[in-house]
Amino acid sequence: MTQVRITFLGTGAGNCIHRAHTAIVLDWDDGTRVLLDASSGNSVLRHGAQLGMLAQDFQQVLLSHHHADHMGGLTHIQSQRTHANPAGPPLQVHASEESLAGVRRMFGAVSRNTRADQDGLHSAEGSQLAQWLPAQPGQWVQLSQQVRARCFPVDHIGGAVGWRVESGGLSVVFSGDTRFSSSVAEAAQGAQLLIHEAISTNQEKEEARRRAHSTAAEAAQIAAMAGSEHLVLTHIDSPFHIDTQPLISEARKTFPGPVSVACDLYQLSVTRH
Repeated sequence: MTQVRITFLGTGAGNCIHRAHTAIVLDWDDGTRVLLDASSGNSVLRHGAQLGMLAQDFQQVLLSHHHADHMGGLTHIQSQRTHANPAGPPLQVHASEESLAGVRRMFGAVSRNTRADQDGLHSAEGSQLAQWLPAQPGQWVQLSQQVRARCFPVDHIGGAVGWRVESGGLSVVFSGDTRFSSSVAEAAQGAQLLIHEAISTNQEKEEARRRAHSTAAEAAQIAAMAGSEHLVLTHIDSPFHIDTQPLISEARKTFPGPVSVACDLYQLSVTRH
């Protein structure tokens, strides 16, 4: 039996004024913890602390892209990790080359007494505080003895990717930010859980596409094409914060399996027997 617990520390779209920005924690039963995106500001630290997840408990980060609402929290996570455990291992950040270039620029602009170079972030004394690990689509990254991940291209901005994370035959796929993209369906084939963005319903389909995002109907179509077992919608915009039923109802017209909409601090477990 393999099990993973998924915790949503942030579920809001970039313009959402009611939710924290995207950050998702995967806790695998072998003890491996993976952070999918880092939100913005101190949301990961604040919401994580409410659930007993402290900065020093994060070591592996998989980034979808380099927009600030997905990577901005990295500087706060790294700073708090170093403060809590100065001799701890470096934060490992996996992302595309283009996204890592954005990460380097961000740390170079805001970090004090540190140096960001091609390989990672270093203290004034020379200790490595963070490690940049370029990810290539389709190539597996071994996160622990049991857990591995691979990224795949999506249709958002240059360098944007989604992630498939798996262990013991159990797979979780995260779309990241994307328009409707068949590459997500291909990467999510047979996944027990697909976490897909849904910024609106099809009523605002053209606006969603203009903003390089997906509707609930499009997310459901991807889940159906992939044969996923469960669909969770996230990256929710302000108009759907209180009433998410329109998103759920639209998705259920296309996807026959369970559909839910995540909210901040929402948790669920997925098991493969």
